[in-house]
Amino acid sequence: MSQTVTSQGFAVPGPDAEAFERAAADEAALKGALAQADIVPQLLAHAQLSGDTDLLEEARPFIRGAWSYMAELPSGFQDRIRTRLFDTLKACALGAEPARPSRAMFGHIMSVGIGQPIPDDYVTMMLEELAQDEVDARRVHWRGPAPDRAAEFRVVIVGAGLSGLCMAIKLKEAGIPFVILEKNDAVGGTWFENSYPGCGVDIPNHFYSFSFALKHDWTRHFAKRDELWAYLDQLADAYDIRRHIQFGKEVASARFDEATSLWEIGVRDAAGHEERVIGDVFVPAVGQLNRPAIPDVPGLAEFTGPVFHTAAWDHGVDLSGKRVALVGTGASSMQVGPAIVDRVGQLLVFQRSRHWALAHPLYRVEVNAGMRWALEHVPYLARWHRFLLFWASGDVLHAMLEVDPDWKSPEVSLNAENHAFRQRLLTHLEAELADRPDLLEKVTPNYPPYGKRMLRDDGWFKMLKRDHVDLVTDGVDRVEPDAIVDRTGRRHAVDVIVLATGFQASRMLWPMEIVGRGGTTLASVWKDDDPRAFLGITVPRFPNMFVLFGPNTALSHGGSMFFHAECQVRYVMQCIRELIERDHAAIECRPEPYQEYARRVDTAHSRMVWAHPNVNSWYKNASGRVTTLSPWRLVDYWTLTHALNPADYRFTPRGRQDAEAGR
Repeated sequence: MSQTVTSQGFAVPGPDAEAFERAAADEAALKGALAQADIVPQLLAHAQLSGDTDLLEEARPFIRGAWSYMAELPSGFQDRIRTRLFDTLKACALGAEPARPSRAMFGHIMSVGIGQPIPDDYVTMMLEELAQDEVDARRVHWRGPAPDRAAEFRVVIVGAGLSGLCMAIKLKEAGIPFVILEKNDAVGGTWFENSYPGCGVDIPNHFYSFSFALKHDWTRHFAKRDELWAYLDQLADAYDIRRHIQFGKEVASARFDEATSLWEIGVRDAAGHEERVIGDVFVPAVGQLNRPAIPDVPGLAEFTGPVFHTAAWDHGVDLSGKRVALVGTGASSMQVGPAIVDRVGQLLVFQRSRHWALAHPLYRVEVNAGMRWALEHVPYLARWHRFLLFWASGDVLHAMLEVDPDWKSPEVSLNAENHAFRQRLLTHLEAELADRPDLLEKVTPNYPPYGKRMLRDDGWFKMLKRDHVDLVTDGVDRVEPDAIVDRTGRRHAVDVIVLATGFQASRMLWPMEIVGRGGTTLASVWKDDDPRAFLGITVPRFPNMFVLFGPNTALSHGGSMFFHAECQVRYVMQCIRELIERDHAAIECRPEPYQEYARRVDTAHSRMVWAHPNVNSWYKNASGRVTTLSPWRLVDYWTLTHALNPADYRFTPRGRQDAEAGR
């Protein structure tokens, strides 16, 4: 595939007639890289380049899934794949035309790569993801010459995390002015704020990244925080976004002016100075996990030692030899614990709930030099590698999380596949804690797998067995100046308290005061913790407002928020295009599609594991409704957001704002 590589090392779709010449220029380097690189992406790249299917058919019986370690191809056969790919690349470098496979051929290549037939709707989506036409297929283009109004339009984005950056990049491509208001002093959102020891991603990062900005030199298959934050930080420079960001500016309020169809954004800086920012469109892109949840525990404020949340890690506190209380056993805790256990004098883990966790063979593995070279230089290889990770980390799991109404053990599993997966998790737990049946009983969940976020075991269970580690399952009753007292009255002396207690996910866009048409506040519509939005993006009575990473858009069955952000931003860009090209002043979601979508979301969730009665998690609000997660497969959400249906919206033409005000 033709590519252009930016100075920051991102590969973006684009014409480059010398791609094959660069790949074959150093034959020794090419051969050495192919010898180290994953074999299945090479197989798929060869099939696309050559149009030959013989190697595919020979490989089919040896591929059991999309992960690289699930392909057991004989070594001699692997050598033949590498040789054939090398020869094909050389031929293309010398002027031979690469094959142009049909859609059916692409589907065939994909099916062999994942070890099972691929659904037809997935082929369509993945052809877009593979960028076979050498352009970013998710870029929204003007339907004619760029309207003059585009240069006068202004979008106000709140947040410079991954969604905000994606929005900014696409606006810049369209020539639409924008500003990003960011409360922090740097870009990156959650990947800037969360810098706790061990912080990293549990989605493979060659997929946990933008399709239009591939990064080939990831050092690990599952990157740690610093590398992920650097990726986002570099994006801001690669796409010249930084000059559009106002750092240290926190949005306190946003009000829609019906007379002008403009949003007035109230902003304050760290010194308390306030100002107003005016925009045609308001895009809150602050996400769901940006306000830490601090437990309401008596005496916490009187503790004399350091107390901090994992999302606000105090790097000035030396934990060496200290008695550290780690409150919570969710995702951040499972990363923090193994990362600090060798430093602390004593680690007391206060378990609030039990979590399923699974070891992954690539979790700690570095990407070898040959694979990095091949991803950067061999046409098509990076896209095929991303496709395999997309499948392995996404919708392949969705059916396992759906309730079988005839299943005989609904209290612990949902269906036959879910039960088999539960047995796999139990086998791992029993192997890790075979010599500690007391711990095994304490940590084994009583709900089906994926009822809560599936965690990665990075030495967590081994850590619990250490002599200086104690697992406390009796809850926290109160905090004293130098201790935590559990609900049995037992006193645990500690020097430092680390709160791994998650975020206020259901209180979306809080504490911003957002006022829409007719003085309607978003807080009154969402009732503090019951947020809803059409496609997770738009809300009636709030014209020209588009929420990114909004209600029911988080992912738990797999997938990548980068992918979801691209889906949402494409949809928002179509809405903005409609405003500008059709000369509308405002676009507002109609109540009917909003209400119908909410009904469909709730109905879908009622059949999914997250609504299980044994599960109490941040996915749900106080009344038990799942407010945060998407119930859809990735391909479903891609389809839902692929094309704007103007009938879902009410438009106010320019010049009629005054007449429309006060409806």
